[in-house]
Amino acid sequence: MTYTLPPMNPLRAFEAAARHLSFKLAAHELHVTPGAVGQQVKALEDRLGVRLFERLHKQLTLTSAGRDYVASVRDGFRCIADATAQLKPPGVTGILTIGVHNRFHRARLGADRFRAANPTIGLRIVEPAGLHELVEGKIDALVDRSLGHHPGYRCDRLDAGSGVGDCLICPEGTADCPEIESLRAWLLGADAAKRFPKVVARAN
Repeated sequence: MTYTLPPMNPLRAFEAAARHLSFKLAAHELHVTPGAVGQQVKALEDRLGVRLFERLHKQLTLTSAGRDYVASVRDGFRCIADATAQLKPPGVTGILTIGVHNRFHRARLGADRFRAANPTIGLRIVEPAGLHELVEGKIDALVDRSLGHHPGYRCDRLDAGSGVGDCLICPEGTADCPEIESLRAWLLGADAAKRFPKVVARAN
């Protein structure tokens, strides 16, 4: 059986905008511009031939069709999320996909020790990866050579110095999730003395 479905990005933009009743807040959540959210929602409305929002002065409200549609879209997203959760290995509460740049030595990450110290977090490593993969949602966090300035993203420096260096970069919206916090603590914690000696020296 085949399904005729709208593209996923306009659906995500619509659901987020409907939840917040704001293109600006939806844009912050999705790490895009408010204009991009508005364009995606407009493209969805044009595709469906139905107006989903009433765009009033400084106010966004759902039409009756929009209210009915968002309920079904949320049910679909929930089913996908539940099915995805069932694929996780036993005992794993979260899967973290981290990208690293092509000059990064994986031994510095200590992936095996991280898994042993955090048995409930599944860890996948994508290499090489850059900000493009992070923006597209292909990875959850990125270790990249950076000056640490990316609007909408949190950047934690992993080595000392004021120039370009390795940073842990993740969207501000997920920067405080338990899996990311565990990874950040691991990279900047006591075990980092062997992998990132300059960080520990600076902290002391």
